[in-house]
Amino acid sequence: AQSVSQPDQVTVAEGDPVTVKCNYSVSGNPYLFWYVRHRNQGLRFLLKYITGANLVKGNYGFEAEFNKSQTSFHLKKPSVLGSDSAVYFCAVTDTVVGAGGGAEHKPPSTTVKLFS
Repeated sequence: AQSVSQPDQVTVAEGDPVTVKCNYSVSGNPYLFWYVRHRNQGLRFLLKYITGANLVKGNYGFEAEFNKSQTSFHLKKPSVLGSDSAVYFCAVTDTVVGAGGGAEHKPPSTTVKLFS
């Protein structure tokens, strides 16, 4: 079975760096993903790790580093914008193709809030 854990909320000031932590558990080789959902919008893809370099550059200035020994895939951005205030989802699977069983439960997520 696959699972991820991440904090419920991260609060950061505009212009500061942000890290949204994600730790995962998976039986096979991990394939990892980050998505973002802004208010009143659908999920948007940020980045993924399938294989290759551990540091993954993604959309909107985000990056994430795959660390197999610590089973982590933390999302980072050096300087957050007001538009980065959103809900972030980390996802893991051990296969690239095939949906398998549908996720019936609400997936873990982290709300990034900005203060001035």
